[in-house]
Amino acid sequence: DVGTDHGYIPVYLVENKISPFVVAMDINEKPLASCKSLVKAAGFEDVISTRLSNGLEKISGDEADDIVIAGMGGELISQIIENWEYSKDRSKHFILQPMTKSEELMRWLFANGFSVIKRDCCTAANKCYTVILAEYSGEVRTVSESDLFLYGLDPKNNSMHRRFIEGCVRRLLKQAKGNPVCAETARILEESFK
Repeated sequence: DVGTDHGYIPVYLVENKISPFVVAMDINEKPLASCKSLVKAAGFEDVISTRLSNGLEKISGDEADDIVIAGMGGELISQIIENWEYSKDRSKHFILQPMTKSEELMRWLFANGFSVIKRDCCTAANKCYTVILAEYSGEVRTVSESDLFLYGLDPKNNSMHRRFIEGCVRRLLKQAKGNPVCAETARILEESFK
């Protein structure tokens, strides 16, 4: 769990027997200290390893199969994956939850040979975000601007997906002044749920 903050995800994964062992990492000492306290209180010190780490630098390729990177911007998530020497290991799965610029993360994934296996949406603090399951396939793809937002989502039949796309449309319309690409992308996204 990269950017573990308080360590809720690692504790949840172990508590619910989803994962037998978790590495919880954060770049800052204060949130990592909170994580360590939670891990100790839960009695999981033997199955949750906590590490001060800039992205994935303190984990080797044989220590994790599934990597969660959540709660940061899409561009930073891209950098973290790009900087890890094991990111192109086809056995690794990346569970990604960008707080901003999800389209930039999608662009990077497709341009760098990653396949998006599944995509869904979730809410936190009354805001809607996308969650992406990706793995390296070696297949480089070019997709349209609208597909960077829509790929794997169904805003006609899924209210959470629609809510996410509506938020993207609002953001694009704000950026559209002086940028015809944003205006056109917003129009295509609006068409997707009519």
